[in-house]
Amino acid sequence: MNTGRAFIGYVLALVALVMGGALGYVLIEDWDLIDSLYMTVITLATIGYGEVHSLSRIGRIYTMFLILVGVGFLGYLGAAIIQFMVEGRIRAILGRKRLDRKIEKLRNHYIVCGYGRIGRVLCAHIRHKPLDLVAIEKDEKLVHVMEEDGIPYIWGDSADETVLMKAGIQRARGLVAALGTDIDNVFLVLTARQLKPDLFIMARATQKESQKKLMAAGATSVVSPNEIGATSMAQRIIRPTVTSFLDFALTYQRKDIQMEEIPVSEKSKLVNVMLKDSRIRQDFNLIIIAIKNENGEMNFNPSFETRIEAGSTVIAVGQTENLLRLEKELNPC
Repeated sequence: MNTGRAFIGYVLALVALVMGGALGYVLIEDWDLIDSLYMTVITLATIGYGEVHSLSRIGRIYTMFLILVGVGFLGYLGAAIIQFMVEGRIRAILGRKRLDRKIEKLRNHYIVCGYGRIGRVLCAHIRHKPLDLVAIEKDEKLVHVMEEDGIPYIWGDSADETVLMKAGIQRARGLVAALGTDIDNVFLVLTARQLKPDLFIMARATQKESQKKLMAAGATSVVSPNEIGATSMAQRIIRPTVTSFLDFALTYQRKDIQMEEIPVSEKSKLVNVMLKDSRIRQDFNLIIIAIKNENGEMNFNPSFETRIEAGSTVIAVGQTENLLRLEKELNPC
């Protein structure tokens, strides 16, 4: 039995003891319920106000028995309550310290500011990669949600420099500003850009006119959930088959159809190798649909003579396990 259930059991036992003690006075002394309850409470509390009514010999014997049993139980209950409070506090402190140590060890992680509807879904998708992340949320009501989701989190204001430093912004790969208002996101972007000038920052914008302000504040990319949602709805009408395929490839609904982007390390054996000689199709059963070079140019449907260059990014489609194998080949440890 855990501590919480034990505590509830103690409280129920106390109620049963009081009611049982009162019932004893009702049966032995023929008192009414109120007088019996009053006598039971002052007896268990050892207040010593005196007897409500004169007690018979059997009533006095019953009162002595009630004092011995009740006082002992109340002492035990008091110790249990103190243990419950102390253990809960200690668990909270130790759990927070373990979480802080875990966050301190993170490198090249993402900081997601705001764990509302957008932030929670975003974190779930990021963890599918999987990528390390830290969530920052100032609403205390959402703390238990982050704990249930197993998200490393910090309870505080995302725009506070101290909170961002605690989240490891100097070691982070990127930051997502997903706060509830555009004003909060603008201020957050300004603060984050000041702390780390080369940080990748993606910001959420609810109003179209806020997009320019967020870019001016230092956001690398600005996303409007409203526009994305409307565009997605339109595509489902215009190109239902294409959108169904993309849902399968991008939302982890099926493991046999996944689309992944894989950066090419200079340590890879496939660097400067043509696609026809890489045996990616034969050995990994994957389809290369595009290659993005270091300059950002996208080569869609690359020819079999296209060379795989260090610093480029390969976009492939296939089964999850095969994509992981190719990632190890293109990014050897």
